Amino acid sequence: MISLLISFAVLIIGYFIYGKITEKVFSPDDRPTPAVAINDGVDCVPMKTWKAFLIQLLNIAGTGPIFGALMGAVFGPVVFLWIVFGSILGGAVHDYMSGMISSRHRGSSIAELSGTYMGNVVKWIMRVFSVILLVLCGTVFVTSPAALLEDLTPDWMNGTFWAVVILVYYLLATLLPIDKLIGKLYPVFGVLLIIMAVSVIGGIIFSGGKYTIPEISLSNLHPDGTPVWPYMFITVACGAISGFHATQSPMMAKYVSSLKKKEERYSTAL
Repeated sequence: MISLLISFAVLIIGYFIYGKITEKVFSPDDRPTPAVAINDGVDCVPMKTWKAFLIQLLNIAGTGPIFGALMGAVFGPVVFLWIVFGSILGGAVHDYMSGMISSRHRGSSIAELSGTYMGNVVKWIMRVFSVILLVLCGTVFVTSPAALLEDLTPDWMNGTFWAVVILVYYLLATLLPIDKLIGKLYPVFGVLLIIMAVSVIGGIIFSGGKYTIPEISLSNLHPDGTPVWPYMFITVACGAISGFHATQSPMMAKYVSSLKKKEERYSTAL
């Protein structure tokens, strides 16, 4: 439990100290954001900062990061170090920078930004890679929640039923204006995610010792002896390296109305 509390403290300190350094390097200004300059009522729509924050939280704390951390836990408490410092030094900065750069290019995607800075060949490579990545991620993000919901619902609501429901939601979320579905549901899911996390921690704390969180150790506890390097860093890649999340950050660039003012500053969860 001490390791968990220290990890929280380090994440908070990293947000305020390293986050401020990162912001200083980028130097956000008062130029109009895509939400203001374009404001097409479809993709670029001004939203309150707390809504944008919860949407991004859900983007970076979905099925992938949860499964990655669970699978990485088999290496033992050493995974604490990679999740905490990897998130601060890699994932959070990556998400922030990709979103901020996109905001200065009319909300362009990562593929388009790659083309802007590295040429058309790289842009097409990134487009193909992004399509493959999104198909793979989409498959996991359909099948894994469907399997979880199947275990929680009546028999007639099987995995196929929930897969169809999720696919229909994906279709509607893609076609409808961003504030009509994603802007309304994602913040709710984000709050539920926070409640779930707090509840799990509370359950551990008040379990009377039945459940415990191991303290940080550099020992490799993997049952199969799989070495920490490089396997743990690949297994728990989602939060620290954050490649997929960076494709979502440009979405935030299309929501926020100001990058300079403190109360409307673009933010991302560490």
